[in-house]
Order: sequence, then C-alpha cells, then structure tokens
Amino acid sequence: MALQFQNTLTRSVEPFVPIDPAGKTVKLYTCGPTVYNHAHIGNFRAYLFEDLLQRHLEYRGFAVERVMNLTDVDDKTIRGAREKGVPLARFTKPFKDAFFEDLQSLRIKLADSFPAATEPEHIARMIAMIEKLVAAGHAYQADDKSVYFRIGSFPNYGRLAHLNLEELRPSGRVSSDEYEKENIGDFALWKAHDADDGDVKWDSPWGPGRPGWHIECSAMATGLLGDRLDIHCGGVDNIFPHHEAEIAQTECCTGKKFVNLWMHCAHLMVDGRKMAKSFGNFYTLRDLLGKGWSGREVRYVLLSAHYRLPLNFTFEGLAGARSALQRLDEWQQRLAGLAVTAKKSEPHPAAAEDKFAAALDDDLNISAALGALFDLVRDTNRAMDEGQISPEQARGLLDYWERLNSVLRLEPETAAIPPEVASLLDERTAARAAGNWARSDALRDELLKHGWAVKDTKEGTKLTRTGA
Repeated sequence: MALQFQNTLTRSVEPFVPIDPAGKTVKLYTCGPTVYNHAHIGNFRAYLFEDLLQRHLEYRGFAVERVMNLTDVDDKTIRGAREKGVPLARFTKPFKDAFFEDLQSLRIKLADSFPAATEPEHIARMIAMIEKLVAAGHAYQADDKSVYFRIGSFPNYGRLAHLNLEELRPSGRVSSDEYEKENIGDFALWKAHDADDGDVKWDSPWGPGRPGWHIECSAMATGLLGDRLDIHCGGVDNIFPHHEAEIAQTECCTGKKFVNLWMHCAHLMVDGRKMAKSFGNFYTLRDLLGKGWSGREVRYVLLSAHYRLPLNFTFEGLAGARSALQRLDEWQQRLAGLAVTAKKSEPHPAAAEDKFAAALDDDLNISAALGALFDLVRDTNRAMDEGQISPEQARGLLDYWERLNSVLRLEPETAAIPPEVASLLDERTAARAAGNWARSDALRDELLKHGWAVKDTKEGTKLTRTGA
C-alpha cells in the first residue's frame, strides 16, 4: 500500500506526494505550546501523534524539515505575566524550559527549529506580512487602531472547518485570539496597545501594539520553511479559528496554496470525561511522573490509539501499558540471550513483510501496527519455546526490532538502581544460592515495597521498576 493520510481539508484519505520534485524532503509545521503554564497530557497527545508521523516518514526514507513554534505572546501569556507582576519573558521562560524537559521524558524528537513569536526577526516578518495584506485590501486598520483581516476578501474562508458562512451571522470584528465558530468575523492581525498589555508592545506602521496569535504561525512557518508546506498538524481545536485564519492570511500574502495536507488529532478524554481542573481529572506529565509512572509508559498510552479517534486516558490504561512494555522487554531479553552466540544476522520473514510499517502507511494505523508487533512477539516466543529459532535468527529479529523502535521509542528506562535496592538484590541472590527460599521470598516482597519487581528466568534474575 502506498503511503496515505487523511486530509482534514478534503475529509478523505489521499496518497502522500511531497512537493519536493525529488520526492525526498518533507516540510512539516506543527503548532507548539502556548507557554503560559505546563503542557498537559492532552497537548502531548498531539505532540506524540506528530512525533509518530515524523518518525514514520523518516522510516520510509524521507528527510523531514520540521518547525514547531512557541507562542510566548498572546492573551494568556500577557494575562499571566500581569497577574504575577513580572516581565513577559521572565514569566514564559520556566514554562519553555519545562516543555523541553517534558519532550525529553516522552522521547519526542526535537524539531529542527523552535521559533518563539517574540523573536525580533519573526515580529519583523509579521509586520511585513500585515503591510502586504493592508496594501492588497485584505486587511484594514479599524477605529480601535488595531488591524483586522477582511474575511470577505478570501472566498475560501471556512473550507478547512467546513463552515457555511452564509448560514452564520457575522459578528463584525473579533479581537480575542480564541473564539467559537458562532463568532465569525474579521480577526485581529495586529492589536493596538492598551493598558492591559503593560510594557508588551512593538512599534509598527499602525502604532505600538502586538501581533495576533494567527499571524504568528504564518510568519514563522513561511519564514523558516517557505511559502508552501507539505504537512501542517495540530489538534482538532486548532482547525477553527487558528488554522482557518492561517490559510487565509498566508495565501493572500503569497498567492500560493499554503499547505498540501492538513492533519489533526482528536481530543483526549480522562475517565470518559473532558479533562478539566474542575472535574479533578486534569494532569500534566509531571503529575503522572510524580505518581511513579514513567515517561515511556505515558508515551505508550498516548500513542496507542489512532490519532483521529478520541483517546480515553485512564490509570488502568497506564497499568496495561506497563504490562505490554514488560512483555516487550522480556521478549528482547530472550532474543538477546539467544543471540549471544550468533555469528551473523539472519533476517526474519516478518522483517521482509513488515506488517508494522504497512499499517502505519495507512494513515498511521498504530493499532494495527502494534497488533502486528505483538503477534510477532507471541509467535517468536512460541518458536523459542520449541527451539525453532537459531541464534542468527534471534539476531535478525533484534535488528528488526531496532528499526521498529526508531519509530516507537519504547526501549527500557535506564534508571539507576538505588544502593539499598542493589543491597537487597545481592542478599536475595545469596539466599537463593544457599537454598534459603523463605528468605529469598521475603526479600522479594521487600524489594516490591521499594518499587522493584524481581523475576527469576532461565536467563537469570530480572529487576524492573514497578512505579505506581
């Protein structure tokens, strides 16, 4: 099957054809966080879908040029800085730093560039784009001194979100960065400075002010990747108004089709409900790590459902992820023990068929891909039980797993074993060597209280972190 993805614009699955005439390079833009708080697991569901997309494109031989923006000036960040009584840059910095730490915990591949909206070169490009839109009649300065995009000048406005503008009542102008579909109206490109903005302002041909949220992404995307993008991603909540606005203002500036393929992931639910602090089901990654879960367990859960389907996050699901990962770990350990004497690597038939990658070719069907992987685990475990896999075949399976894991990134954590745990493990090993099984069992229970599980196998004693 050829590589194909669902296009939000057309609501159909389409073959993927890069803009690059050589068919090698893919230009990918992914909407990043608004750094007014720690990113929550719903945000990371989107970022992990985008990580899977990039890694699979690379698995298939494409070179991906990716940009992810950081929104560090908008209504939320300014409000947060004002409430804290600190400059905007000081307010946003700890959230930027935390975001990169969370990316590392979740093994999300870093983009080539993480432009921040307040960087001078991007502010300059935003102003230049707005000037062009005003000159062409697509934008105007209103009585409030702000500059607005005239949606009536772009006939395709609403097509991404599949809105029938004739059935919606226009609301004049909309100055807020975020609003509902019912609030259709000309949106702000440049917001005139007011007292609530404090010292957050830049000079412009229309007076002091700051950019609107939508123009930020258009300027950074085209400035770093060019006028045309292969793929633009985000969550479904970005479709309107943000991505709708991006299309309108960018295409009116460039006269070219902005994005070939729009991909959006569905919302994350928690215990069957919308995630909200008022429901007591709002979690950041840090909340989950603090409860003893690992970054790779959270990664597995957030990756495990198809990106276009709502994902219901539960702690039972995290426990299931822990079991699935333990099964993968044990499979790799068995293969590694068998492959020790291998003189060469012998490809396994599953690698040639590669059902895993074929599933991802079909609009990132991760459920089918993981199903193919665990079918392989089951079948080869059975074959090892029956002595039907040679050391060379075991080495070939490990090589194949390394390729798959370049997409999944589910290798075991490399957490250091605390000294007290190592001491208990040594004491248990000595007890087993002396045949003192009662003491061995007691020490196993003691290790479990410390958060470590012991399993005795033919290949030796295995120690794994249990977490929560």
